[in-house]
Amino acid sequence: MSFVQQQLLAARPDSIASVNLPRRLDHFPSPADWRNETLYFLLVDRFSDGLEAQRPLLNRNNLAAARPAGWRWDLWSQSGGDRWQGGNLQGVASKLDYLKDLGVTCLWLSPVFKQRGHMNSFHGYGIQDFLEVDPHFGDRKALVDLVALAHLKGMRIILDIIFNHSGENWTYPASLPGGKYTPYYTAQQYAFGAWRNQQGDDIAAISGSDEGVWPSELQNPDAYTRAGAGSLGAGDIDDPYAEHKRADFITLKDFALDNPAVMSDLARCYKYWIALTDCDGFRIDTLKHVSYEQARNFCGSIKEFAANIGKHDFLLAGEIAGGDYGQDRYLDVLQRNLNAALDISEMRVTLNQVAKGLQHPADYFAGFDPGNAVMGSHRALGAKHISILDDHDHVFGKKLRFSAEAAAPHQVAAGVGLQLFTLGIPCIYYGTEQSLGGPELHERVWIENFGNNDRYLRETLFGAEHPRKGGLAGLDTQNPLDESLPGFGPFGAQGHHCFDTQSPAYVRISAMTKTRAEFPALRLGRQYVRPISFLNNAFNVYSNGEIIAWSRILDDEECLVVLNPHGVAVRGADILVDAALNPVGSSMLLVMSTEEAANAQVATNRVGDQSAVHVHHSGIHFISVRDLGPSELLVFSNKP
Repeated sequence: MSFVQQQLLAARPDSIASVNLPRRLDHFPSPADWRNETLYFLLVDRFSDGLEAQRPLLNRNNLAAARPAGWRWDLWSQSGGDRWQGGNLQGVASKLDYLKDLGVTCLWLSPVFKQRGHMNSFHGYGIQDFLEVDPHFGDRKALVDLVALAHLKGMRIILDIIFNHSGENWTYPASLPGGKYTPYYTAQQYAFGAWRNQQGDDIAAISGSDEGVWPSELQNPDAYTRAGAGSLGAGDIDDPYAEHKRADFITLKDFALDNPAVMSDLARCYKYWIALTDCDGFRIDTLKHVSYEQARNFCGSIKEFAANIGKHDFLLAGEIAGGDYGQDRYLDVLQRNLNAALDISEMRVTLNQVAKGLQHPADYFAGFDPGNAVMGSHRALGAKHISILDDHDHVFGKKLRFSAEAAAPHQVAAGVGLQLFTLGIPCIYYGTEQSLGGPELHERVWIENFGNNDRYLRETLFGAEHPRKGGLAGLDTQNPLDESLPGFGPFGAQGHHCFDTQSPAYVRISAMTKTRAEFPALRLGRQYVRPISFLNNAFNVYSNGEIIAWSRILDDEECLVVLNPHGVAVRGADILVDAALNPVGSSMLLVMSTEEAANAQVATNRVGDQSAVHVHHSGIHFISVRDLGPSELLVFSNKP
């Protein structure tokens, strides 16, 4: 009997030390290069419950029809806060073809591990049981089956993991300054208070699987720093004992990772999930909040285990908040133990603004300069950074999806185009392909703190009629729904799903991902921003919504990407190309047009069009692009 069969036939292990992990097995292989992948990040609770066939497709031209009489925005907003909506692992499995057709090759799932029962931690970052799947999402078999089905379809799965903190599984003594939940930060160590039961009450001892924390190795009070709640930005990033590396995440409890046994036990928990599910990588939460040495030891241990069972480049991607400098420091120190950092800081905000024509493109492409100490060289960067346009919490900038401030639904494709065709590993956030961005502008005045709260980044795609009841009541299999609230549906709707394969963004993104997959230069090539000329102006890199162009070159192949970032106006330009690769008299072939993909009947620029190479009096070789529609993107190739 295989390891997986043994584990699924038995209850989840109480002790991680009791698990005899396998080795040297035939597992699903790692990709040859992670730059070849297109990632898709989804919150499991907010993506799909698998019941979309029972709901109508949302008509975005008549959103009011999807809001019942007496609709209240305050209740919709309340539903989107700390409430489970009902998405699950079977729902994700039911949408693999939808994602594959979009061009996704790898799914990054939000944490699926068991949360505290009395809380509403739908996001998954407050773990109570590190060896169990949360019952809101399914069970261990559902996760194993999802990974197997994804592999069968040629797709990979990344799990989101947390190893620097647990959930709110215990309390401090009530007498401490600040109270038993969030006492003030101390550079020393507070006494331990009490474990909590399933209802959140203090108990003298752990007696069941819903109490305290599991596995049993993590039930030692000395497994935690017990430093109280401090500032998550306090202290120098290079200081291994800085406040931001010891303090609890408000109520979530920080592990004492200097204790070798704690580090070993946590690493072994996640090795268990690799062996059980055959997953292909981890996104590591809050990596900035552990020291370099702790990060190196954990990542190294995971990498070695994965390699020993046949996954020779198991992806480890770190969430490193606080700015691009912090990302660079952790990448430098951890080197081969960390594949990539998530570009969630200044680079994400710059990407957002450049894609909308609101910021000079030089600001974005400067981040790829070989001489830029922050982001690294054009050769190193492609494999070391995961490009993010939107995510679930926007640690930098407004808490609004890209499309929440866009003039037209398809503008989001311009931002994704910059991700897909510039250096890095692109990651699409769930709902981007549907231009999710909250309710209409004129309705947002009724919503408290719209744009300043994480919840508005987390609409559901499946459009639940109602959220789950709070706490343990939401796990009642007979009556789990809170009918006093509407579901946190897309665009402020209720009971309508939004899996529209003909949406303006979906069709454009699908066309771009397929082109990226077809041309290695677009994934692996060197990158050069290209000067343009329009209205007889000198060749230069312009702002104010003018054409943005760049080349990806791999050996003798040049792919030229041309983007009109202007949201409402047509643009055109002459664009510099490599003179050695494109002599006068040759031509470049148009191989992808988002404009044509979305509406072939009105497209000016069509796949198969030849663009002749001309020479400027200055000696510059160029091709001409005319009448490129607002927020549309073209790809040319000299070796089609």
